[in-house]
Amino acid sequence: MTVWNIMMAVLLVIFLWLYIDFTLGRKSHMKKLERTTLPIRQSDMELFADGPALFDNLFSELKKAQKHIHVLFYIVKDDKISKEFLTILMGKAKEGVEVRLLLDWAGSFPVKRKTVKELKSSGIKFSFAHVPKLPFLFYSFQARNHRKITVIDGKIGYSGGFNIGKEYINQDKKLNPWRDYHLKFCGEGVQDLQREFLTDWYKATKTDLLANSVYFPELHAGEYRHQFAAYKGAFLEESFSSLIRNAKTSITIGTPYFIPGKRLFQDILHALERGVTVKILVPCVTDHILVKEASYLYLRTLIKEGAYVYEYKKGFYHAKAILIDDEISDIGTANFDKRSLFLNYEINCFIYDKEFIKQIQAVVDKDILNAKRLTLKELNRVDPLRTFKEMLARSVASFL
Repeated sequence: MTVWNIMMAVLLVIFLWLYIDFTLGRKSHMKKLERTTLPIRQSDMELFADGPALFDNLFSELKKAQKHIHVLFYIVKDDKISKEFLTILMGKAKEGVEVRLLLDWAGSFPVKRKTVKELKSSGIKFSFAHVPKLPFLFYSFQARNHRKITVIDGKIGYSGGFNIGKEYINQDKKLNPWRDYHLKFCGEGVQDLQREFLTDWYKATKTDLLANSVYFPELHAGEYRHQFAAYKGAFLEESFSSLIRNAKTSITIGTPYFIPGKRLFQDILHALERGVTVKILVPCVTDHILVKEASYLYLRTLIKEGAYVYEYKKGFYHAKAILIDDEISDIGTANFDKRSLFLNYEINCFIYDKEFIKQIQAVVDKDILNAKRLTLKELNRVDPLRTFKEMLARSVASFL
C-alpha cells in the first residue's frame, strides 16, 4: 500500500468519525430538548449601537452593584478592554458582591489559566461553558454558547451582539468602527435573563440556584412590551420562519452572516412573491473566512427576485436584527446563519412596542445609508478565485 493510499484511508476514517460523531451527537441533543415559551414582559429598554457607549454604561452599572453580578459572554480576550472588564469584576468580588462569570470555552480560549486563577482567587465563581466532552467530542466542540447576558442585582440586564475585546470598541484596524446592537433592560424582563443565566450556570457547574429568591427581586413593569426567547440549537428556524411568513408589507434583516438554509430562503422568496419589500443588510468586510462567499448563493437569487441587498461600508456590521411590518422587531445574539439556527445556544428579544421599534428602525435606516446596494452585475462578475471559494463555502456552510 502506497503512502498516498494510507493517507487517503486515514482521511476517510477521520471524515467518517466526524460525520458519525456529529450526527449521533445532534440526535442525542435533540432527544433531550423541550421547547419553552417565556412570557411577554414590560421593561424600560435602551438600545446601544456603539461599543464605547455600551461599555461606559455597562462598566458604570457593574461598579454600582451591591449584591450580585452574573455575566455570560461568548468572547472575552486577553487585551486591554478585557482586562479592564475583569478587573472591575474582581474588585466587586473583593468588596463582597457575589460574582459569577461564565465564558464559552472556545470563544474565550484566549483567557489564560493564570487569569482564571486570579479571578477565582479574588472570589469570583468562574466556569467555562460548553467544554467539549465525550462521547460526542466533535459535536460538543461545534455547539457553542453564543449568548451574551449580564444581570446586575437581579434588576438591570444586558443582552445583544457585543462581546468583550478591542474590536468592539473600534480598536481593530480592519474592523473599525464596529457596528452592533445591544439592549439594556430595567424591569420585568430582567428575571428571564437571570433565569437563562442560572440555567446555563447549572449546566456548566451543576450548581442549582434557580429556586433562590435572592436572585429574583420584585421588578416593576416598564414601558416597552417584549419577549425573550432562548434557543439551544433548535427552534430558532421556526421562530424566524413564523416572522417572515406573517409579514405583510416589509422585512428587514441585519446580520453579519447570511446563510439561512433552504426553509428560510424559501420563506423569503415567498414573501417577495406576495409583494413584501425585503431588505438585507450585511457587512462589506468580513471577520471570518468564506462566510461572504457562502451568502452569495442565496443573495444572487434574492436580488434577482427583487430583494434589496446592502453591504455596510462604514466599518464592520455585526448586528443581528429583524424588523417586520413596523410591528415586530427582533434583536439578539443569533445570526441569520446555520450555526445559530442549528448549533449554538442563543438568546433573542422580540419587541412588540411600536415606539421602541421606531428607534430600532431609525438606527437600521442610518446603517443602510452607510451601505452600498449590491447588484447582480457585481455578483456575476467572472472571478475564478471567488467561484472556487463559493464552492468550498457551500460544502462547509453549516460550520461557518
